[in-house]
Amino acid sequence: MKTQPGQLPQLLKKGLAPVYLISGDEPLLVQECCDQVRAAAREAGYLDRLTFHADNQLDWNTVADECNALSLFAEKRRIEIHLPTGKLGDGRRVLEQILPSPPEDVILLLISAKLDAAETKRKWYKELQSHGVHVPVWPVEADKFPGWLQQRANAKGLELTRGALDILAERLEGNLLAASQELDRLSLLTNGKTIDEDTVEQAVQDSARFNGFELVTELLSGKAAHACRIIGVLEQEGENPLGLLTVLARDLNLIIELKTSLPRGDNPAAFLKKRGVFQPKRAAAVQQAARRLSVASLLEAIDICSLTDRAAKGYDAFTPWHHLRDLSVLLATR
Repeated sequence: MKTQPGQLPQLLKKGLAPVYLISGDEPLLVQECCDQVRAAAREAGYLDRLTFHADNQLDWNTVADECNALSLFAEKRRIEIHLPTGKLGDGRRVLEQILPSPPEDVILLLISAKLDAAETKRKWYKELQSHGVHVPVWPVEADKFPGWLQQRANAKGLELTRGALDILAERLEGNLLAASQELDRLSLLTNGKTIDEDTVEQAVQDSARFNGFELVTELLSGKAAHACRIIGVLEQEGENPLGLLTVLARDLNLIIELKTSLPRGDNPAAFLKKRGVFQPKRAAAVQQAARRLSVASLLEAIDICSLTDRAAKGYDAFTPWHHLRDLSVLLATR
């Protein structure tokens, strides 16, 4: 059967299946689902654990032998197999033999990247659907991320103001692991107090004074000198510029939309809120850039973002930071 991550705890309370497949590209959510299965298995007496990684060196016959072997001391075992590519390869034949009659003293846990679509049409997957549980883990969509963040905060006993939630959602969108860690840190810092915008601003600045989000704001504000200083620090720290490029390109396109599509007389702040820009500092930077920069300059900036992306992936003679410095000069012009 197939179930959603939120339904897994109740399903585990009803009893354990002989095999579980947890698949997806969100490490935090995959890990949490796996931990729930492990905890239920330990509680049921499956204390011994064997772990395999399905790389080119894995001998799947060894996996078959372990699944079929009788434990000398009659201990129940958990056998975990990591599938980093979402494909089974030689493992299909082994699972097709095991899954129709799973061993009673073994819980099999398959931990996979997003499952290859072709695998879902194969015999082993159909057998798993009949005898086990598949938990597909999907990324949290942007419009659902604030709700997910609020739910996590509630679970940790944190009370966030609306402004604090908006800032956290904007700064942590798409990075669930960082979001979970940030909430843990805020829990320690605030000691049960309500978390407001100032608290979040101070906490984030203390933990990452120079980060990609701040660089994007400084670039849009036309503060070339400060932006170049941040670029230097990020370069020295070995920061990957691809994350901030995504945010920057999104904001540049938003500025073009603001300049070309906003009906005359409409409120720019309301326009930006409809598109998910809630933080005042970011909204001010976007509006300032829209007043200062021409559409031609903005289009040129997007082209430089493309060059930066290519450089970050090794397809350019210059470093990505070289192009970002050029971009800081361009965005500082009037």
